[in-house]
Amino acid sequence: MIIVNSRFITQDLRGVQRFAECISLELAALRTDLRFVSPPGVVRPDVAKRLNIEIIGTRQGQRWEQWDLPNWLRAQGNPLLLSLCSTAPLRYANQIVTHHDINYVRFPESYSWKFRTSYRCLIPLLLKRASSLITVSAFSKQEISRFYRYPEDSISVVPNAVAAAFTLGDQAPVTGTPYLLAVSSPSYHKNFSRLLEAFAALPRDLAVELRIVGDGHAVFGQTDLATLAAQDPRVKLLGRIDDDELARQYRQATAFVFPSLYEGFGIPPLEAQACGCPVISANTASLPEVLRDSAHYFDPHDVSSITQAMWAVLLDPALRAALRAKGLANIQRFSWKTSAGKVSELLDAALAATPKATARAA
Repeated sequence: MIIVNSRFITQDLRGVQRFAECISLELAALRTDLRFVSPPGVVRPDVAKRLNIEIIGTRQGQRWEQWDLPNWLRAQGNPLLLSLCSTAPLRYANQIVTHHDINYVRFPESYSWKFRTSYRCLIPLLLKRASSLITVSAFSKQEISRFYRYPEDSISVVPNAVAAAFTLGDQAPVTGTPYLLAVSSPSYHKNFSRLLEAFAALPRDLAVELRIVGDGHAVFGQTDLATLAAQDPRVKLLGRIDDDELARQYRQATAFVFPSLYEGFGIPPLEAQACGCPVISANTASLPEVLRDSAHYFDPHDVSSITQAMWAVLLDPALRAALRAKGLANIQRFSWKTSAGKVSELLDAALAATPKATARAA
């Protein structure tokens, strides 16, 4: 039996949690030897029901992951554990862990002092215990290996994909004021302050809005979007919306803008492409790997470069059509089912390589 650490089902659905949830759902369809366990406090009961998640222990958060979970695993005979978010039990050896990126190292100002300190202490210890490691891009694989001196041949790349809601859908006629769309939390590395400055440089008589979807979280060091957005009535803050409404926003947008300074992968541009929305993107970190030639790139450190990219896509219908076609082709490279298949192969290899005596000693 394989145990899946399902702490993600008690957390808000952001990129890391979406990876864990979508991979888990596909794995559950592939295998019959999985048990999904979580702390109390499930926030998506429909998914918990689909995965038949068992509630164990009484603690929550890191206290559950570092105490209740490993103690329960030992009582079960030390089975193989799969953790799909960025943390896992330190006091347990028989496990495959996932680490998405080292953004907390490259851009510490994006996170609270408590969060980045805990990660800088926890992750090196965790990597010493892990039998193998999953990450989401070749870029992140290199970053993790170089910074932590973790062997590259022990890191497997399992890419993200997009959720089922993000499709072309019904292509209703676009009405109202044209708009550019941006989706993310207002963390420092998401670079929204430069995005707003670049948008403000567009002519005021140009009939276009900038719509921003997303909200903050206590672990993030955040840009004060409300104050910045109030300086330009063309900027609309939509807050957090569900997948169906987000897909509608993608389908109706003139283009999607992704100005991030650092991403281990970056799911929103793929969501936009799956909905037929042209993408303009920063040329940094993993984004050229994920998007290849399907995006119109800009330098996210250069406000004028962002402005020029927005101006180009707004004024050139042929460019938008080309980006839309390339985006729809690019999204075909990614599938949750394919990614779950890679994880399933890792599980089989770990089961074959772990002698029972070693598992009992974990």
